Amino acid sequence: MLRKRLVRSSAVIASSFLSLLPHGVVKAQEGQLAKRLRDSVLSPTGLSSLTPLSTPSAGPLPGFGQQQQVFQWKTGIVTTTFWVGEKAAKNNPVPNHASSWDPKWAQNYGGFDDPDRANRAQFIPTNFVPQQNPFYVALPYNDVSKGAHKPEASLVIPWFKKEFQAAGKSVCKGRWIAIRFKDRVCYAQWEDCGPFRTDHWQYVFGNERPKPNLNKGAGLDVSPAVRDYLGMNDTDVTDWKFVDFSEVTSGPWSLHGDNNPFVQFKRAAEIRSAMLTAPAPAGAH
Repeated sequence: MLRKRLVRSSAVIASSFLSLLPHGVVKAQEGQLAKRLRDSVLSPTGLSSLTPLSTPSAGPLPGFGQQQQVFQWKTGIVTTTFWVGEKAAKNNPVPNHASSWDPKWAQNYGGFDDPDRANRAQFIPTNFVPQQNPFYVALPYNDVSKGAHKPEASLVIPWFKKEFQAAGKSVCKGRWIAIRFKDRVCYAQWEDCGPFRTDHWQYVFGNERPKPNLNKGAGLDVSPAVRDYLGMNDTDVTDWKFVDFSEVTSGPWSLHGDNNPFVQFKRAAEIRSAMLTAPAPAGAH
């Protein structure tokens, strides 16, 4: 009876974890996750055998060169630093209390992501722990406008079909990218749009270079955490590319944030572990 109870608990946890995944991933991985959780209960390795599930790759990109979802580095990109709560300025005309996808970004983040290195430790501000991943970036494209996806979105975004949930719900928000500076590589989530533009899909998903702008033609904004991990200046030159979640290695970018799949997976695993170790209700067999 204990074995059956553990298997039932595994099914509950599988359902809980799947609710954290994008809708487009759930059907493809539903059975796989449930089987892995069930098997782990009955195996001596237990929780240690579970690893985050990979995001399925998209097929050919219709209408855009039949590009496969194999992303290449965009090299020599002028990269600037921005932060949650940043005030408007000459080279930052839009304040960052809200993002392109979250009108309460600063509130949901948990506060002002102070870029002053003297006020930071372990890649986060010293006065609070962010409620979202402190490793975030902005790219100059927004896939939604006025509550609907832009006409080109389904054609130019390689993962659109897999990640689509509802009309007007961004499939770009939260996407992981890798940023390379000299001999270091950092991972971060796409959480805002810029610098300056929100329409340059030909650069973000294609082969064009960033357009000229007030920040030396910058084509990527990175958070203070990304800046500090890479050891770059506030404005520097980096390379970047999109990556699937399965390619993202553990690091300081996997520690914080309700929007972070690493954190979501850990919480689901902790719930599962607690359920497996909880005493059986009185009278249970």
